[in-house]
Amino acid sequence: MEEWIAREGYPGRGGVTPVARYRAVNFAIYSKHATSVRLDLYRQGAVTEPFFTYEFDPYSNKTGRIWHCMIPQSTVQEAAYYSYTVDGPNDLARGFRFDRDKVLLDPYARAVYFPPGFERDAARRPGSNAGRAPLGVLCCSESKHRHLKDRSPRLHGHDLVIYEAHVRAFTRDASSGVDSDRLGTYAGFAEKIPYLKELGITAVELMPVFQADPQEGSTWGYMTLGFFALHGQYARSAEVGEQLDEFHDLVAALHEADIEVILDVVFNHTTEGDHTGPTYSQRGIDNTTYYLLEEDRRFYRNDAGTGNVIRADNAYVRTFILDSLRYWVNEMHVDGFRFDLASIFTRRVDGSIDLSDPPIISAIRADPTLRDIRLIAEAWDLGSYQLGRAFPGAYWTQWNGAYRDDVRRFVRGDAGTVGSLMLRLYGSDDLFPDTLPDSYRPYQGVNFVTAHDGFTLYDLVAYNRKHNEANGHDNTDGSDYNLSWNCGWEGDAGVPKRVVELRRRQAKNFAAILLLSNGVPMFRMGDEFLVTQGGNNNPYNQDNEITWVDWGRLDEFADVHRFFRRMIAFRKAHRSIGRSTFWRSDVTWYGIDGAPDLSDDSHTVAYCLRGGSESDDDLYVMINASNEPVDFTVQEGAAGEWRRVVDTGLDSPHDIQDDGGGIRLDYAIYRTEPHSVAVLVRPPA
Repeated sequence: MEEWIAREGYPGRGGVTPVARYRAVNFAIYSKHATSVRLDLYRQGAVTEPFFTYEFDPYSNKTGRIWHCMIPQSTVQEAAYYSYTVDGPNDLARGFRFDRDKVLLDPYARAVYFPPGFERDAARRPGSNAGRAPLGVLCCSESKHRHLKDRSPRLHGHDLVIYEAHVRAFTRDASSGVDSDRLGTYAGFAEKIPYLKELGITAVELMPVFQADPQEGSTWGYMTLGFFALHGQYARSAEVGEQLDEFHDLVAALHEADIEVILDVVFNHTTEGDHTGPTYSQRGIDNTTYYLLEEDRRFYRNDAGTGNVIRADNAYVRTFILDSLRYWVNEMHVDGFRFDLASIFTRRVDGSIDLSDPPIISAIRADPTLRDIRLIAEAWDLGSYQLGRAFPGAYWTQWNGAYRDDVRRFVRGDAGTVGSLMLRLYGSDDLFPDTLPDSYRPYQGVNFVTAHDGFTLYDLVAYNRKHNEANGHDNTDGSDYNLSWNCGWEGDAGVPKRVVELRRRQAKNFAAILLLSNGVPMFRMGDEFLVTQGGNNNPYNQDNEITWVDWGRLDEFADVHRFFRRMIAFRKAHRSIGRSTFWRSDVTWYGIDGAPDLSDDSHTVAYCLRGGSESDDDLYVMINASNEPVDFTVQEGAAGEWRRVVDTGLDSPHDIQDDGGGIRLDYAIYRTEPHSVAVLVRPPA
């Protein structure tokens, strides 16, 4: 058999695999319906015409549906890049879109090269896109970390606080203070790790770092081109090996600071878009394998809202996804993934929903590499909302969209929201119940008020409506469902001082509630010092001052930053808040001077969270979302037992105590200002 492999290659692993035994390189690509496949190799600086081509013989270079060949190492060493040409039926009525003129990128390419003449439209128009197509990189230098294992952090428990960030936008603005040649790069992000450590976060969730199409128009990275390739435009160097080093250095430095690295990944669609989009890779390799199609197979299902949907129920595509995930864990050393629009994983070939046991979710659960890492689902898409028990990944964590909406409603003063707030503070047991036979946990909900989608925290308290004119869609893009309140003044032009102060207080209220809630807290980059996008709630195509973090606001809103930092420390110091189980008998809910008032007119609630089972302080929390001062009766213990540590109604630094001891309360009545949160502590008996 060995002489066959040496001559013909083998189907075992997708992509490019050096085989030292044969002094050769194996190339393998899947296509069920192709009639012919050609491999092209290109030299550095000569990407219009390949210097070497290999026509696959379907009788000797194809096993099952895998086309494979073995090329001598001496030939491959002359090449810098490679691509495929795949031919087959071009029958749109049957969903086949083979085009022998198109230069195609290997889905398994470990790096992507964009030639000087790269042009997205060339992949959309009829005819050849040679010299203008993205190519797979072959002769990249080895990353110095490729075969090393850095010290991964423990997976955090009660102290897990997630910080969502965009690599480029985090440090692209000169106000970030990073070295000028590192602005907006992986290396620039690494320079800010001491800041993140001081802030107290214990995990970063990086918006997509897979290679995206630089001409697609989005700067967020959600239009993936290469699922094994690092987005080179976030690196300082054009050299692929140096890019890998830079990313590995970032991951290792975050781990050294005991910060987990979670990647936001997009396995629900690709950058090839709808039927008018470019033929870069999967579309030309085997369209019906990779994508879900409409009944009229000329068109793609669009449950992701981006033009196409990946067919995750297909056995080969499932293998492709698993291989990608394992690559980022084993070779890039990341600690987990947040899956964009993860409900796509539950869709069958006809687009219907399988909530029993979707193959890809079962495969991830069974995989020895993936089953023990952090898995976070965005459990919805355009036509399916699976938050909580509905999502079949029973062991996964989920972005809690209900938390976001209910907390926003309460804080802005909506009627009838006290009961919903209590559910969210408690850990959302309506969504993640611990009742038999299937027991969920509160930490399976990632609580958030803001994320990259929608308003920043400042814009949430400064705008009643979106202002997306800069995006070029006449303000029709982005959601109109923001649940925001501008505190009485739209935007920043001429804003009165009293409104600015109320906005600061409301931001602190959101921070306090988020960090006092059972479950996992997450907030977006810069919210801790009130970054603004000028009311733009969908700046997906804004690579400019709209999305770049303005670090000058750190000085302007130093009190808010201090409040975030101290609240994170307070949460981490009190294990009774973020538990592995629900609070149950350790919590008692109160109103102003009796039981909680759940009527439509009520905007207040209090509770006592006893730390007994966690050997922790008792907490007494009073929340007033009304427009008037409210006097709460502290209904547990004697007044002198309690100390005030938080009151967002007070000016900084009195809004939160630094020493942890707090101010002794000598009376049983505590006055809360309008729109404020107060927290008392009592040491364990």
